[in-house]
Amino acid sequence: MSQATIHTALRQAKAEGKKQLAVLIDPDKAGNALLDQQLQSLEKAGVELIFFGGSLLTRFELDERIAYIKARSSAKIILFPGSAQQISPAADAILFLSLISGRNPDLLIGQHVLAAPMLRQTNLEVLSTGYMLIDGGKPTTASYISGTLPLPADKPDIAVCTAMAGEMLGLQHIYMDAGSGAQQAITPEMIKAVRSAVNVPLIVGGGIRDVEAAVERAEAGADVIVVGNATEKHPLIIEEIASALKRL
Repeated sequence: MSQATIHTALRQAKAEGKKQLAVLIDPDKAGNALLDQQLQSLEKAGVELIFFGGSLLTRFELDERIAYIKARSSAKIILFPGSAQQISPAADAILFLSLISGRNPDLLIGQHVLAAPMLRQTNLEVLSTGYMLIDGGKPTTASYISGTLPLPADKPDIAVCTAMAGEMLGLQHIYMDAGSGAQQAITPEMIKAVRSAVNVPLIVGGGIRDVEAAVERAEAGADVIVVGNATEKHPLIIEEIASALKRL
């Protein structure tokens, strides 16, 4: 990725119709052996975005794990925090997530108030993002920790109105997520509906386990495809999905 800000680069890629892959790395799950495999595939595929974080983060110090990744990868590391405590100045940027699909005030603004003064003291690029949990067929860690109900998978109109509200509030990106380990990925129909309603970059993840699923969702309108669990089982899928997205 160029010296432009990550937000500018995402908007430019969207304008040019370029689809991108972001690999979600949860440091609670990735030991060094798995992480090395993921990073090797990521570098070989030319993937430029790493989403780093999870709902819990109990095992590792963020700075140490980020330093480990940076020594082995040129990708931009974007924090995907589960709370205001999951901030590290060692990363490149942070998804400043407002959970607009739920009604938990702590995750709409409360955690942000705590995080803001800490972020102001770093050089992290702050990517304001409307986060929408979509029902993926079973409860996920994200829905449990957030104490919110996901949006119904078969109600694209609710997702559309939620995304539009997020954009009107000035959020720079919309992130639709079925959650880690989801049984079903977000449907192409819902993605297409949201894409037609908003102009900001659209990030989609959760339950995407193979190349076909990634391509379907990119063709439906996702600008960034996020893959996590699948890369933990088959790190080489990073190269397969990245290659397929580049051909779109």
